[in-house]
Amino acid sequence: MIEIELDGKKMDVLEGSMIMHAAEQAGTHIPHFCYHKKLSIAASCRMCLVDVEKMPKPMPACATTVMPGMIVRTKSERAINAQKSVMEFLLINHPLDCPICDQGGECQLQDIAVGYGGGASRYEEEKRVVTGKDVGPLISMQEMSRCIQCTRCVRFGQEIAGVMEFGMSNRGEHAEIETFVGRSVDSELSGNMIDTCPVGALTSKPFRYSARTWELSRRKSVSPHDSTGANLIVQVKNNKVMRVVPMENEDVNECWIADRDRFSYEALNSDERLTSPMLKQGGVWKPVDWQTALEYVANGLKQIKADHGAASIGALVSPHSTLEELFLASSLISGLDSQNIDYRLRNAEFAAVEGIRYLGTSIASLSELQAALVVGSNLRKDHPLFAQRIRQAVRKGAVLNAIAPAAPNWAMPVANTLLADASNWAQALADVAAAVAAAKGVAAPAQGNASAAAQAIAASLLGGERKAILLGNAAAHHAKASSLLALANWIGAQTGATVGYLTEAANTVGAQLAAALPGAKGLNAAQMLSGGLKAVLLLNNEPEFDSAAGAAAGAALAKAEMVVTLSPFKANMAFSDVLLPIAPFTETSGTFVNAEGRIQGFHAVVKPLGETRPGWKVLRVLANLLGVPDFDFDSSQEVLAQVCGLPQAGETHLPGRILSNATQAAVDLAPTAVAPVVASIYALDGLVRRAASLQLTADAKRDAATQEVTA
Repeated sequence: MIEIELDGKKMDVLEGSMIMHAAEQAGTHIPHFCYHKKLSIAASCRMCLVDVEKMPKPMPACATTVMPGMIVRTKSERAINAQKSVMEFLLINHPLDCPICDQGGECQLQDIAVGYGGGASRYEEEKRVVTGKDVGPLISMQEMSRCIQCTRCVRFGQEIAGVMEFGMSNRGEHAEIETFVGRSVDSELSGNMIDTCPVGALTSKPFRYSARTWELSRRKSVSPHDSTGANLIVQVKNNKVMRVVPMENEDVNECWIADRDRFSYEALNSDERLTSPMLKQGGVWKPVDWQTALEYVANGLKQIKADHGAASIGALVSPHSTLEELFLASSLISGLDSQNIDYRLRNAEFAAVEGIRYLGTSIASLSELQAALVVGSNLRKDHPLFAQRIRQAVRKGAVLNAIAPAAPNWAMPVANTLLADASNWAQALADVAAAVAAAKGVAAPAQGNASAAAQAIAASLLGGERKAILLGNAAAHHAKASSLLALANWIGAQTGATVGYLTEAANTVGAQLAAALPGAKGLNAAQMLSGGLKAVLLLNNEPEFDSAAGAAAGAALAKAEMVVTLSPFKANMAFSDVLLPIAPFTETSGTFVNAEGRIQGFHAVVKPLGETRPGWKVLRVLANLLGVPDFDFDSSQEVLAQVCGLPQAGETHLPGRILSNATQAAVDLAPTAVAPVVASIYALDGLVRRAASLQLTADAKRDAATQEVTA
C-alpha cells in the first residue's frame, strides 16, 4: 500500500493502482467514457483528466499509476477546464439528436455534458456522418454518428466475449467502429455491448423506439434459463415487459448477462401465449373457465386412478420451473399415491439418488482457477457466463483442458484436448485417471491408456492449487453418467480438484431439492415417455423439444387417456386434452437454486396475462379438488418454508450436508450407442424458442439447419 493525497485527503492505495481506482475507493466521481472497471485501460476519451501536482499537464486518471506522495486534485480549475475542453471536442461531431435517441435519459454523454458542456459550440463546419450498419437481429448500429470511439465494445468482444467482432477502421475523422467484411455480431454475450456503450451508438434492436427510459419501472428478477441464476432488472411499462438488463452481482453474473437472458422477454408478449384454460372437445380446442377446467382434470384423475390404479398417473416437470411449483407437483403426485415424477427429461441414465448434484465450487471461483478439465460440454453455448469466467482465468494463465468429440470452439485457448466420441468418454476419462495414477504411483480405478494428451491433462491437474473438473450437460445426460462421475471423483481426490456439474437449467439443483424424482417403485422420465401412463401432467415443458425421446414423445403421450399441460404457451396441443395457463417467471413469485446452490427468490414484475395464474396456485387448487391433505398454502413463501432441507432464514446457500457429488457407482467403460441429448443455445426452453429475435441469430439458424439435415 502507498499513501497519496486525493482532493486534500490522505489515503492508502494498493500499489500499481490507477488514480481512477483510488477515486473509486474514496467515493470520488471522475467523469469518464472509455474507462470500464471490467475492461482493460484504453485512455482514449481523455474525459478523466485530473490535476496531478508537479505534472506539466493534466493526466488521465484511468491510465496514471499512483506514486508515493502523489497529490491529485479532481475538482481544481485546471482539471475542470481540461475536462470541459475534452467535452467540447467530443460534441463537435456529435449529432446532438437527444430527442430521437433511444439512449436519451440514460446516456453518459448526455449526463456529463450537463456538467461539463458549453452552452454553445464554436464549431460551424458540417458534422461528419457515419453510415449505419446491419450487424444482426439484436444490436442496432443505425446511429453510428453518435460514436465517440471509446472502444468499449471492441474491448468487451476481445476480453469478455473472447471474439473480436468489432474493430476501428480508418483514422482521424474517418475512424469508425464496424465489423469486418460486413459480418454480423454473433457472440452469445453480444447484448452487453449495448450496456457498455456510453452513448446511443449501439442500441437494442428489439427494444428500439418502444419506450423512453423514464417511462419504465425497474424491478429485480432472476434468469429462468441456464444454471447461472443471472440477476436481472426487468423494465416494465403499462404492465408489459419492455426490456431486460443486468443487475450487478459480483458473485453470480458480475455485470453481464447472456443474450438469451436479455432478449427472451419477447416470448412473454408473443401470440403463442396461452391466456385462458382450454379443453379439447371432439378434436377442437375451446376456451373454458378455471373451475370447469380444474374440475375436469380432477374428475379425470380420480376416474383413471379408480380404473387403472395410482401407478398409471405421472408427471413430467421442467427444471426451469420454480422451486415452489416443483415441490407442489411432487407433493400432488405423492398425494395421489403415485411415485411417477421426474425432471430429468433429457437423461439417458437414471441412477439411484445419492445426493444433490451441483457445481462443486462457487461460481466466482471459476474466475480464479489455475487448471480445469471440462467433460461433455459446449461450454461457450451451454453456459455463456460460466465460460466468460473461465475465459478470465485462462487470460490470467489457467490451463484449460477438454474431453470432447472435436476441438472446442470456446473463444479461448484450450491447452489440451482429448478427442473422443461421446460413446467413449468414460474410457477417455479412465485414460486421464491412468495418467494421474502413473504420476502418483497408485493403482488406477479402471483400465486406461495414459496417452500423451491424457498425460498433459493429468500434469495440469496435478499442478497448482485451484482446479476443477466440470461435467457438462452432455455428461449429465450420458448413458454412462455415473461412471463419468465416479472417474471424475477419483481424479479429483488424487489431484485436489473440485468436481461438479455445470447443471443445465435454472432450477436443476432446486428440482433435486424438491424431490421431483421417482420413488423406489416409480417410473423415470424415459419410462413415462415410452407410453406406459394413462394420465400425464406436463409442467412447463414440451417433451418433443425438451426430452431425449424427441418426436417419439408425442406419439407415446397420445396413447394416454388424459394429458394435462400446464404452460404459459399454447404447447403440446397435438396430444394434450387440457391446457392450463400458468405464469412465466415475470408473472409469479418463486425461487430458483443455481448451480452453486445459491437460493434466489423473486417476485412478479407484471400482472398475469389474461386468465393466467401462478403455477403454484394452480397445483394447490387442483390438490384441494382431489382431496390431497396439507395443501393449504396462501403464498409462495409458505410453500418455500415447507421445502425440506432449506437453510435458516438469512442464509443464501443450501447447506453442504445436502449438496453432494459423491457416488458409489462402479466404473463401466463399455462404449454406449446412446448419444447424449443436449439442447442448443436458443432451444433450451419454451421462452427462448419463442423469442423472435433470438431465433433470427446465426446460432439459431445454424441449429435449425443442422436439425433439418439430421431429419
